[in-house]
Amino acid sequence: MRPGSELAAEVAIVGAGILGLAVARELARREPGRRVVVLEREDRVAAHQTGHNSGVAHAGIYYAPGSLKARLCVAGVRELSGYCDGRGLPYERCGKVIVALDEGQLPALDELERRGAANGVPGLRRVDASGLRSIEPHAAGIAALHSPETAIVDFAAVARALADEVREAGGEIVTGAAVAGVDVRAVSGGSSRVAADPGSSGAPAAGSGAAAAAASRRIVLRHGQGEVIAGSAVFCAGAWSDRLAVLAGASPDPRIVPFRGAYLRLAPHRAELVRGLIYPVPDPRLPFLGVHLTRHIGGDVLIGPTALLAPARDAYSLRALRRRDIGATLRWPGTWRMARRWWRTGATELAHALSPATLTRAAARYVPELEPGDAEPAWAGVRAQALARDGTLVDDFVFSHTERALHVRNAPSPGATAAFAIARYVADEAERRL
Repeated sequence: MRPGSELAAEVAIVGAGILGLAVARELARREPGRRVVVLEREDRVAAHQTGHNSGVAHAGIYYAPGSLKARLCVAGVRELSGYCDGRGLPYERCGKVIVALDEGQLPALDELERRGAANGVPGLRRVDASGLRSIEPHAAGIAALHSPETAIVDFAAVARALADEVREAGGEIVTGAAVAGVDVRAVSGGSSRVAADPGSSGAPAAGSGAAAAAASRRIVLRHGQGEVIAGSAVFCAGAWSDRLAVLAGASPDPRIVPFRGAYLRLAPHRAELVRGLIYPVPDPRLPFLGVHLTRHIGGDVLIGPTALLAPARDAYSLRALRRRDIGATLRWPGTWRMARRWWRTGATELAHALSPATLTRAAARYVPELEPGDAEPAWAGVRAQALARDGTLVDDFVFSHTERALHVRNAPSPGATAAFAIARYVADEAERRL
């Protein structure tokens, strides 16, 4: 796309992570020939959360039965595994144990077992200390939940495959196209640069003048290389979802607050201590899962992640500081309400972030043979976490609407796992409401 040029589309998708690309693919498959354009702010697909995560395909254990997370995760992971198998993409069912260290954690483990059963998680079973050691010989705990179908996957590779499908279907992916303006306006039906509504002949709509005017309205997305004029738009913008929603006229609540999650990597000669995935019993009041040990699709074993407020929405490096992002976090009333409520947890996370030895010792509660010198800093991701004005960390997928647009306002983990199911949900909503 040449700078300053215009593109016409029936649907524009903002964001070329796994979710945006899954939505683009879904919409293109539903109506062959539909003109779909995807705008991505970076120079490649899967540049942010899709390419910076532990690579775990979750089975659906944690989420409240009936919630969107529960419904879409369980459906989505089946589609994800089938997609990877069909495309020859890496997908390894290495299994996962959620470990209780003492009797005080058993009630929470009971609740996870109840949720997993209610959500239809396949193969989920309770094991005692002996059963845990048969699955993870170096792990310690008095009981655990074993999920044999939990898997590891390369989400960035899935996103690249989805991008190929979008292009094969006639769609276009424009990189280096950060959206800076959103406008909805009436556009002449005769313009050759504007896609007509599906099924339209280009003639004025029948009925009242108001109906005809509404039918001729288009959403205009101004970005780094020009404009896209579309019949509707779906925003899957991750860490930037709140800003773009507000730009399109939505409420500022919830606000995206970035959390930096840093990982350690076990030394190769110690990687044998972990066969699959070893997780703690999480605090049910928080949307984070705690320090865990995960085998990565590339063979590394990771410890982490930390969960610390980040000074930038792309703070993969400790040197990344963005005044606008810091200001947005500090000015949001929910930040201070959250901090007052969770300052002890924040202090622990700060200690983990500052000291690899402290983070390794936290993991050694579950694998006692680990020693502080067994791990070294690896890499970091940034979680786009929605935070409500009242200080509540939003723990479900959130969607909102503005004129001619649908916004994915919160899609953290298991957002990548559930991407195919979320895409169907979003496509249904877009076709129904837009």
